[in-house]
Amino acid sequence: MSSDWQQPNPVEARVRRRRIPRSFRELTPSNHFDPRSFFREMVWKALMTPQGGSVKVPRFPHLETGQLALTWIGHASFLLQFSDLNLIIDPNFANWLFLLKRLKRPGLRAQDLPPIDVVLLTHAHFDHFHKPSIRKLPPSAKIAVLPWGCGSLARSLGFERIIELKWWESFGRGDWKATLVPAKHWGARTLKDEHRGWGGFLIEHQGRRVYHAGDSAYFEGFEEIGQRMRPEVALLPIGAYHPDSFRKVHMGPDEAVRAFEDLRADWLVPMHFGTFKLSFEDMDEPERWLREAARDRRLLRHLRVLEEGVPERF
Repeated sequence: MSSDWQQPNPVEARVRRRRIPRSFRELTPSNHFDPRSFFREMVWKALMTPQGGSVKVPRFPHLETGQLALTWIGHASFLLQFSDLNLIIDPNFANWLFLLKRLKRPGLRAQDLPPIDVVLLTHAHFDHFHKPSIRKLPPSAKIAVLPWGCGSLARSLGFERIIELKWWESFGRGDWKATLVPAKHWGARTLKDEHRGWGGFLIEHQGRRVYHAGDSAYFEGFEEIGQRMRPEVALLPIGAYHPDSFRKVHMGPDEAVRAFEDLRADWLVPMHFGTFKLSFEDMDEPERWLREAARDRRLLRHLRVLEEGVPERF
């Protein structure tokens, strides 16, 4: 099995002409919503909802070689810690994304992070590639690894080295390596930059393998990732799936469980839920449904739902 045919050609995407959208609905990749439903479900309801969660002063563990700790910051943001390496993925500390209110506070503040060695960015969407949050990172963060076509967005953010990857390409130093793997999503940040890529990351270090799916709908590529690299820990998105048109670019909890089985991982860690209201399901529904789906598949012992701002060993 090969997913090479699925990867867009950056050159072809860059020169493709795009007509002017005829409606607000066309500004979304799956014709998700009209203006009225958007403002009612994703702006007005969020404004009426008090912000929950709490910012914590984290107690990062002392790790020996081969040990791993994960801290969920919120949404798709994670801190990965090894004994000699700290990576952060899709950092987002924003209270607002334009009109979208953050409904659950980030689990920790940027100033409470340890020194960061590498920043991994899965794609250019504002909830994953948030420039103000990246600027808040400790000054130690000098290397950015991201998909093809996204490097220009990072040039003003203080990085000494910016690495662009295509699917299945890797970058690393010494014993650690990050590989960009396929996802079923899209990468444009605005209407005119369809040349930008997207994907997930497989991080390997000290004999451990952690997979961050980025944003993705369910697709056959999860089975290929499992066959090629078989992660130990799978960080999988479970929110922004209703109405069903959203499933063209996102997964529901039922599909996340299916992806976990395809990956043949040991631990399922959910993400991309409970922080920003990006679709029409209730904010507490994804976690409830995930536990139900995992129970039905007898996978509850493999499920680890992290609390924002609390480091956990794996």
